[in-house]
Amino acid sequence: MGRRTKRNPWIARTLGVLLLAALVAGGWFWWDVQHWTPGEDAYPDQGALVGEAEGAVNFRTLRALGANFVYLEASIGAGAKDARFSRNFSAAREAGLQVGAVHRFDPCTMADGQSANFVTTVPRGADMLPPVIALSRTGEACEERVNEAAVHSELMTLINQIETHAGKPAILKVEPEFEAEYGLARRIERNLWVNRTRFVPTYAGRPWLLWSANEDLLSEASEEPIEWVVVQP
Repeated sequence: MGRRTKRNPWIARTLGVLLLAALVAGGWFWWDVQHWTPGEDAYPDQGALVGEAEGAVNFRTLRALGANFVYLEASIGAGAKDARFSRNFSAAREAGLQVGAVHRFDPCTMADGQSANFVTTVPRGADMLPPVIALSRTGEACEERVNEAAVHSELMTLINQIETHAGKPAILKVEPEFEAEYGLARRIERNLWVNRTRFVPTYAGRPWLLWSANEDLLSEASEEPIEWVVVQP
């Protein structure tokens, strides 16, 4: 019979301590990411993006957390609307927040129907923040693929129509996948809104105005995570 090798108890204990430390560090990092927002000394103007996916949001709590503005999901493509837009709009105003509206661009649909959807959903007002057009879905997702030239053409038409309604230049919320497909951030001269949790993104290739610094912030303002946004000072 072979000799049974004795294990050094100190090695086992050391490994156990190291494993526990790694688990604690990992748990702390995950908690920190979920609750992190940039310091107000670096970004004094902060807010949030809210839609029906976030459920019932307490906008007064949102303001107490440091938000002074909120963008609300309003319209999607040519026919869909955010079910909570009107309620969120009134509640955000009552909480003393500046309010803006977001339209989600659908590359599969003509611009005229999309702008009509936005115009009939979002009120005009000099005190409204500049409108935002969110760009995430690409033409590859359409039943019949839409080429880059057609996407660019319809987007420019939509921008012009929404700006005519709002009386202000639009902001383009360009997500990484859309920018990787079309590279429009450098080609369209509008302020940009970029996304990346915790780390400042560079995929747009030029300066941005708004940054979703935490795309899934856990807070007392909502049972669901919200998108926390800061303004470039």
